[in-house]
Amino acid sequence: MELNQSGQCDRFSCAERSVSAVSVFLYICAAAVVLLTVFGNLLIIISVCHFKQLHTPTNMLILSLAVSDFLVGVFVMPTALVWTIESCWMFSAGYCLFYILISYFLTNISIYTVALIAVDRYFALSNPFLYTKIATLSTMCIVVLCNWFILLLYNITLQYFNGYYAKMTMCPGDCFFMLDEIWSLVDLLLTFALPCSVIIILYGLVFVIVKKHATAIRELNTVTNTQTTKHMTDSMKSERKAAKNLGILVSVFLACLFPYFIYTVLGNLIEIEVGNFQKVLMLVYLNSAINPVIYALFYPWFRKCVKITLTLQILNTDSALINVLS
Repeated sequence: MELNQSGQCDRFSCAERSVSAVSVFLYICAAAVVLLTVFGNLLIIISVCHFKQLHTPTNMLILSLAVSDFLVGVFVMPTALVWTIESCWMFSAGYCLFYILISYFLTNISIYTVALIAVDRYFALSNPFLYTKIATLSTMCIVVLCNWFILLLYNITLQYFNGYYAKMTMCPGDCFFMLDEIWSLVDLLLTFALPCSVIIILYGLVFVIVKKHATAIRELNTVTNTQTTKHMTDSMKSERKAAKNLGILVSVFLACLFPYFIYTVLGNLIEIEVGNFQKVLMLVYLNSAINPVIYALFYPWFRKCVKITLTLQILNTDSALINVLS
């Protein structure tokens, strides 16, 4: 410690130590968030891939969302957190190009996967017999792969025709993607307005159907109590529960997403501070850490899968056949 004649710590040295202590604390918190994102989503990926009982069309969409969230935790979140903590782009211009592409791409994947989940739930509840015929596991895998390929192609095209903007100075440095007015409008419509409209409209219809199912279940239980009606009511209750749980996931996702797009729209009209925009952008990325917590709270099968995985029972022969839904 540096002392002056009065025995007091030099004010500049104290300030440096204070900043350093805050930075260490922030980096510890950042590391915890990244670890939660990576390992939480990795557990979801392992669960859906390993246990055969979870090989359903809907779970293929959940797997797609978990993979995109996992990649956010690996490639996007560490860089974004360092940038936010340091208030400065610390990396090269070449890495800026990669960061922009991967962050835009994975954000778009998440948005469209959630939209596909809304379509899946609406289709399953509104026309269950047709759903079981059309929505097979192989069909959903093709849909997921097409979703990833098309969005990757779109983001590469977006960068190719707009270039990128990376103002690299010692500090502060920035790494932002600037679109012209036409591309900005196209991107806003394709990556926000369209999928979010689908999500909101279809989930509104889903909860209308859920309400009708609840009324139908009460009427069936009142009129008769045969084995057939019991099986029917159990199936309807299962679909209702799945819709409600996924509704929570979708609601949290939209809550994290809306501030970013509001800032994006305002950025075309008024000048906004870089620091505020970074915080709003971090909220989008933090959704990737929140999703595993939602699964842990509302999905008993996920808690059971985590227990089996962490206790290494997953290494046992025929562990893939364990009943995780009971």
